[in-house]
Formats: sequence, structure tokens, C-alpha cells
Amino acid sequence: MKNSTLMTDLYELTMGQSYFDAGEKDKTACFDIFFRSNPFNGGYTIMGGIDEVIEQIKNFKITDENIEFLRGLGLFSEEFLQYLRNIKFTGTITAVPTGTPVFPHEPVLTIRGPIIEAQLVETALLAIFNDCSLVATAAKRIKDAAGDIPVSEFGARRARGIDAAVEASKYGYIGGCGSTSNVLAGMKYNIPISGTMAHSLVCDSENEYEAFLKYAKSNPNNCIFLVDTYDTLRSGIPNAIRVARDYLIPNGYKFKGIRIDSGDLAYLSKEARRMLDEAGFTDTKICLSNGLNETTIKSLLQQGACIDLLGVGDNIAASKERIGGVYKLAAAGYGDDLTPRIKISNDEVKTINPGYKRVYRFFDKKTGYALGDVIALAYEEIPTDGYTLVSPTEDWKYTYLEDYEVRELHKPIFVNGQLVYNNPTVKEQKDYCDEQFKTLYPEIKRIENPHEYYVDLSEDLLNLKKNMIKEIRNGINVSNAKRKVRRIEPINRRTQNS
Repeated sequence: MKNSTLMTDLYELTMGQSYFDAGEKDKTACFDIFFRSNPFNGGYTIMGGIDEVIEQIKNFKITDENIEFLRGLGLFSEEFLQYLRNIKFTGTITAVPTGTPVFPHEPVLTIRGPIIEAQLVETALLAIFNDCSLVATAAKRIKDAAGDIPVSEFGARRARGIDAAVEASKYGYIGGCGSTSNVLAGMKYNIPISGTMAHSLVCDSENEYEAFLKYAKSNPNNCIFLVDTYDTLRSGIPNAIRVARDYLIPNGYKFKGIRIDSGDLAYLSKEARRMLDEAGFTDTKICLSNGLNETTIKSLLQQGACIDLLGVGDNIAASKERIGGVYKLAAAGYGDDLTPRIKISNDEVKTINPGYKRVYRFFDKKTGYALGDVIALAYEEIPTDGYTLVSPTEDWKYTYLEDYEVRELHKPIFVNGQLVYNNPTVKEQKDYCDEQFKTLYPEIKRIENPHEYYVDLSEDLLNLKKNMIKEIRNGINVSNAKRKVRRIEPINRRTQNS
């Protein structure tokens, strides 16, 4: 992977120089990445991007070329530039594994290390999380709406650049797509490749029949004809049937399928099924495409559309939605002696949860369904014999849990700058995503008006947050308040599972 350490906002560097000049380069900072609302007005988000986070951190280095560029800006002292020349990432990163359903306000990545290092990685890590998670979530919503119907990701040409297209194919696959049209992604990540043909082949030929015949002779084992170039029912399907009878069947090949990319897809697919069946091609598949998303797929199925395969591009690889992940300081100090930090706002949703934290998920032992998550301070132990989830904003709302299994969501990725995570293959991440998605109640997965998943704070964290807000509101200098998080077991001594 190419070095992209300077893929950072300028203020990360200018703030870094401020810390350096103040003699605080060795200060430890703890930052959380989290988001405030699910995309698509949905009930969940699918975590993505750990592979890319690993590559970004592994290649964290400021080169001589970078230094010369920064010197030319005239903003930085030579002492600070010399510090940057020798900088390495020496911090600790924990994260929720790719493919896990995650929810608003809970940390999905936590970065703990020297404050300048932790600032410099902010922009890149946010860009990775926001993009990869959005694609994985879009794909999962579409595949969930499609049910047992296979979905192929067709979005390479709509993505925001070549690298983005390849990663979209990857996270579309992890999120639920069975294949991609992107050959490079298929080669790089061992993703099954699928595809049909484009209208240009038909337009370039003498007529539609000749185009289909030419394609059949070159691709006899992969004949899926695009039938809507001129007229789907009066021209496209009849010509596809003719080529199947004239060439494919006599030569021992199958008439694999047709694709419809425009028009009233529900009506056309039903008519196409009737025409194919009447011609004796009951096994020929029908693929639908054309700007599909979870809502249109649900509508097509409700209308009785005949669908064997879906091709989805724009709404996986180039969604107009956003996640809006943020990177906020939660604690700072020296070594393990960290003081919680908080950002408050008149907008309650923008007031962060302070302190160095962990996230736990409760699962019903009988059904395997996820019951809710709790964000706790790092030193807290979660009991296994009963727990009350209390709303962080409306403490009269509570849910008592029992007969559950509790799991910590974060896994160590880097410890003291060293990679410790046993990174799964892309296929393993896809299978993991499928299994984790099954733990969500159907009400959480609803396309419209999903049930809100419980994400609550532990009593200690809730009280800390309330007290810090109260002190700030009363004009107390929080930096002088002695609220040190208790020393916790070093992360590299904890059991690490991939």
C-alpha cells in the first residue's frame, strides 16, 4: 500500500506543533470514533474498514519528500519537522471487527497513544470507517430485502475513483453480495465475478439478433442477454430465444439468462417469465437491474416480479447517504493516569461520553438475539447474573436483563504500535457478517420505522458524564478535577480473539 500518512487535515499538524511546543508530545490521548445516527434512516450500521485501518497504520511514516513539502508551507519549525521525520505509530487501537452490526454513540474504534500520533491518524481513519461501513451497510440492507435472491454488485463505474471502486466491491461482498462485476476486486480479494453485456454491443451490430448471436458464439457458457436495448417484449426476448434455438441448444449449451435494465421491471419480468416458459426455457434466469435499492426491491417482490438475480450498482458503490463518523477526545494524561475529557453542546446528541471505555453486547441465551449494548468505563466488570440497561437520556426507561451471555465487542488491533490482530480473509469477514446479522431482531432490520436498538451507559459512566456536565455548567475548571480512571489490565495481557 502506498504511504498516505499526509492524508490528514492541516489542523492535525498545526495542533501537533502546538502540543510539541508546549512540551506535551509524550502526553497520552484516548480518542473514540463513533457516529450519531444510522444511515438510510435504518436500525443498524455494518462495521467496515479494519483491513484498511491496519494498512494505514502499518505504513504510517513521514518521508523526506513529505518533510520538504511541509517545510515549503512555512508553517512549521525545524524542530517539529525533525520530530515528524522520526515519528512512528506507537499507540494502541481496539476496534469492533468488520461485519459486526454497530449502533449510534458507541465507540467503534478507540485510539490510545501519544497525542500527536493519535491526532495525525484521525482523518484517514475517519475516511476509512465512513466509506467502508456505508458500503457494507447499503449492501446488507439490499441483500436483506432480496432474501434468497442473489445480488451482484455492479457499481464500479459509479464509485468515487478506482481505489474506491475496488473497496466498494469488497465491502459490498462482505455486506451480502454474492459476486461483483469488478474484475480487479475479484482478483485482489478472491470475490466471485459475474457479468452480462452492455447495450453498446447491440447498438454496434447490424441488428439485435446478430448481436446476440455474436455474443453467444464468443461466450457460449455465459449467455445472459441484455434484452431492453430496443423493445424488451417485442424484440429483445424473441431474439434471445431465437439465438438459443438456432445456436446454443444445437451446440450443447444452455440458455443461461436475460437481463432487463429499464422500464416497468415488475411487469416486464412477469411477461418475460411467461414468454421463456412458453418457449420451453423454464430454467433460464431473469436478472433485473437499473438503480435498484432496498425499497424498490421490496416493492418488486410485493408486485410478484419474477427475479432470479439482482444487479445493483449506484446504491451500493455510490450511495448519497452518509454515516458521519466523528473522532473525539475522551481522555488524556500520562501513561495509565488518564483524566476523562468531555465535549458538551446545546445539542444533546453532540455531547460525548467521556473516559476510556469498553463496549459490551448482551445476547439472549435461548434465542441468540442481541438484547442491547452497554458502554462502560474500562475498569468496570459486567456481571453475568443480571443487568439493568438504563437509557442515557431518559433514565425512567430501563430494561432488566437475565439469562444472557455478554461479550466485549472491541478486539485489540495494535498494541504499543505492534499489529496483534489475526486478520480474517474477506470470505471469513463475509461469513462473520452474515452470522452476526442473524443476531438482530427482525424489528431492528425493518426498512421503514425500525425499532431502536438499546445502547446504554453503565451507571458509573452515566454518573461521570452527568457530574462533568454539571461542573462545567457551574463554571468549574474540569482540568483541575481529580477524576482519574482506575488503572486497568494492559490490553496486551488480555485474551485476543480474531
